[in-house]
Amino acid sequence: MAEESGNELIESTEHVFEDEAAHAEPFYADPTFWVAVSFFAFIGVVLFYKLPAMAAKALDKRSEDIANQLDEARKLREEAQTLLAQYQRKQRDAEAEAQDIVAAAEAEAKRTAADAEQALEASIARREQLARDKIAQAEAAAVKDVQAVAVDVATEVARKLIAEGLAPEKAGELVEESIRDLPKHLH
Repeated sequence: MAEESGNELIESTEHVFEDEAAHAEPFYADPTFWVAVSFFAFIGVVLFYKLPAMAAKALDKRSEDIANQLDEARKLREEAQTLLAQYQRKQRDAEAEAQDIVAAAEAEAKRTAADAEQALEASIARREQLARDKIAQAEAAAVKDVQAVAVDVATEVARKLIAEGLAPEKAGELVEESIRDLPKHLH
């Protein structure tokens, strides 16, 4: 039985192929054929005009442009960082210089104040010395004046004594009277 059913299957398959061969259309009437032809024609045109190479070249150029832009951006960033560092260094230097200037000004102010104090002390000492000198001169002048008045008074007393020819008691009285009158003559 198995042999009979196998024979039947072969006969029925042969019959299907004979029917299809009798009814088969030409290959160019099949749309699948034209789709295949169109596909291979498209691939041929693409390869003929080297479109993959052109696309790769365009992509490579775009990649190179992007890499150049990245390099330029990196350089600009480095330049900006360098400039920032320079300006920060300049700012620190300026701050340090300003602090140095302030410190120098403070030191100069202290030195000027000390010099002014020394000059004031020296001026006061000179004026004090001048005052002492003037006082000493005034004292010397007063002593001379007193001596001159004493000489004048003594001369006058001596003249009176000689002129009157007085006794020694009277002469003592005149001397004491002259001494009492001395303050009147000094002023």
